[in-house]
Order: sequence, then C-alpha cells, then structure tokens
Amino acid sequence: MSDADLINDLQSHGMRLVDPRAGHEARRGGAGPSDHKAVTIGDTTVMVPVHTAPAFESPFLVEPPDAKGQSRVTRDGAEIARVRFPMRPKFYDLKTADGVPYSHIATLHSRDVLATTVLQTCIRYESRKKTCQFCAIGQSLAAGRTIAHKTPDQLAEVAKAAVELDGIKHMVLTTGTPKGKDRGAAVMVESARAIKAAVDLPLQGQCEPPDDDIWHQRMKDAGIDALGMHLEAVTQEVRERIMPGKATVPLEKYMSSFEAAVKVFGRAQVSTYILAGLGDSREAILEMGQKLCDMGVYPFVVPFVPISGTPLESHPAPKPEFMASILRPLGEMIVRAAFAPRTSRRAAANAVPVRRSRPMKS
Repeated sequence: MSDADLINDLQSHGMRLVDPRAGHEARRGGAGPSDHKAVTIGDTTVMVPVHTAPAFESPFLVEPPDAKGQSRVTRDGAEIARVRFPMRPKFYDLKTADGVPYSHIATLHSRDVLATTVLQTCIRYESRKKTCQFCAIGQSLAAGRTIAHKTPDQLAEVAKAAVELDGIKHMVLTTGTPKGKDRGAAVMVESARAIKAAVDLPLQGQCEPPDDDIWHQRMKDAGIDALGMHLEAVTQEVRERIMPGKATVPLEKYMSSFEAAVKVFGRAQVSTYILAGLGDSREAILEMGQKLCDMGVYPFVVPFVPISGTPLESHPAPKPEFMASILRPLGEMIVRAAFAPRTSRRAAANAVPVRRSRPMKS
C-alpha cells in the first residue's frame, strides 16, 4: 500500500491504538481536528481520528512505539506500514505567571506546528439553531483543558517557549466567531502583533470573512503571513442544513473576500477547508476547487470526521473511494495552478495535506 493510499484510508477509517498513551496526547473536543492524533507517515504528518466511532471499529491497529520511536500499523495481523508520533513537547510542563498551563494556551498539532484557538467561544455555538453541527469548540473549555480567551501576552509567552524548547516552526491562530462585523479579524490582529514582537515565527490566521476587506491588510500588517477562511461546505443547501448560522454569510461574500485576501497575502497564502462527506457531491466540490485554484486560493479537501458529543456524531465518514475520486483530480488542479506547497507558508502550517497521486508535505 502506498503512503497516499494509507493516508486516505486512515483519515476515513481512523485507527485503533493498542496503547492510547503512546506518543503525545490525542486531542479531545475543542476546535480543529478534534479526537485525532498526529501521525507521521513517510515524510508527511497528518491528523488521524482515534476517539471517534469509526476509529473504534477501524481495521487498522497501531502498536506502541519501539526503541526508535516507530509504531507498526497492522491490518488483520499483517504489518502494512511503520509510522511515528510526535513526542510530548517540553513546553507542556510550564505555566504562566498566573498559573495557567501552557498546554491550555496552545497545543502541538504536529511535530513543528503550534496551534491555538484564541477565543474558545463562538456566537454560532451559543444557539442550537445556529451551531455548526460538526463543531466541538466548547468541549475542551467545558472539560477545563483550555481557557476562554488567550491574551496576547499569554500567546507570545507560550510561542516563544515552544520555539526555544521544541523547535516549533509555524503557528496557527484560529478563533470562534465573536460578535461584530470583523468576525474574528480584530483578535487575529492583536494576537499576531504580540507574538511577532516576541519571536520570529510564521503565522497563519483563521477566521470568517470580515465584513470590511480592510481587515485583510490589517492582519497582514500585524504579522499574519497566511490566512484561512473555511467554507466547510460548498452548496447553499448543505450549508443551511449543516451550519445554519455560518450559512448566513453568503458564498458570494466568501468568494469576494478570497479575492481581496489574495491581493494582500498572495497566491497560495490564502486557503480554505472543505469537508467531504456532509452532502456535497464530488462534482460540486471539484467545481469549487477549480474556482478557488483559479483565484489563487489553496483548497484543502478532507474527509468529514464525526466527533463525539456533536449533533453529527453518528454521521458516517466518507468512504476512501469517494475521497480518492476527489483528491486525485483536485491534486491535478493544484499542480496546474502552480502552487508551491513546500514554500507556501499556508501549506507548511497545516497538518492535513491535499494530495495528488502522492501526498504533499504539509
């Protein structure tokens, strides 16, 4: 089995861990790739589900690491690959002056990527009628594993320590959507400004499209190097059904905001995530992928993963065959768009690659 095929299968089926404590902690709840574990396959690090219903029934079993830090992946008792898990970072052992564990401020997403959700609250999450049905942003806060608002000083302190102690090379700043027309851009500005004053670290910001496009330049001037504005679904019917609050921001607004952002950040420095398996057809996803590539926006298409405790926890993950039917032609689009993933700050900061016939390093 090729690395690309294995990644595709693992991201759809998940994996069962013989020893869940092996490697660094899996992420439960919260924003981003929750209920996942970072795993390196060949030279590519991806996030793979481990604490989801499909993962508990996965045909892929991962053994504890050996003396070299490698773990065997088996299927039906036969070894099919060897993988590596990032070690627990040293900065996790530290606390801020006011006693907040560094791990509550930012977490390791892969071997050299630090990530944080600046605001762990969201106006979409506060109402059952508006919430994104797949979102678990409030779970880690309710469990006491994070704090509601990471201050600029806290983020700068933790980022500096992570670089010095663990060799972090990129940082991702995401946020729940606050009240106000900036839709999170303002908190990106104040956070980035503080981090860049403390340490020279490439930053990717992630928020909904701000109402006024002037925020793109403000984020860039504050130190955001690349920007993510995530569609999740590409047709209005699916958007209204799966994320009714976010769907009130029209697709047309996303497209105009993408266009404005590319002018500020550059081609391939603006990206979006699309979750395959929520109801959008292969054709609709690929049509949107082509539009995005033509605009200079890098499309990440990843399989939807049902997260425990969310309204979609029982929703099936897409089949590997469905993902392959999207990712192969999408990879060809990306190649034709002449995006350079190894030099793109956006691509380097993300832990889940969009793949061609072979996986691209993320």
